[in-house]
Amino acid sequence: MPWYVLYTNPRNEKKVAQRLSEKNIQVFCPVQETIKQWSDRKKKVIEPVFKSYIFVHLNNYETDQVEVLKTQGAVRFLWWMQKPGVVRDSEIEAIKNFLNKYKGATLVANIQEGAMVDITEGALIEQTGRVIKIKGNKAYLHIHSIGWNITAELPLQSLKKQ
Repeated sequence: MPWYVLYTNPRNEKKVAQRLSEKNIQVFCPVQETIKQWSDRKKKVIEPVFKSYIFVHLNNYETDQVEVLKTQGAVRFLWWMQKPGVVRDSEIEAIKNFLNKYKGATLVANIQEGAMVDITEGALIEQTGRVIKIKGNKAYLHIHSIGWNITAELPLQSLKKQ
């Protein structure tokens, strides 16, 4: 029974996870406690680690996906090479272990425009690209593989400088 990656409406990760749990569907929404600064105060808040993504454990993708996608806030499953993207149990456990061990960890990337990088996670894992532009926490890459030129927008934490 593999885990599948479900894309949710923005800022709906925890709500969708709760709704799926109420339907007795096993779901994992990795969260992290952070401190937010408002003009008059600071407050600890629980935020999803992966914005707009949660993990869903399904027995049979073909039949079980329908009930998941009927859930308010669920948008679509992540696909890779004409198949639903699958996450192994070991990868889910690694995420859980990391979040338990390194509470409050933040990711800092020392990547500049023009740098060659390796993609370390996600649908383009193990691909190489050149950073075209960096905007906030995202890098826009030019990826030349399998004879195609692809431009992809990826989170900085998914990249490793060569």
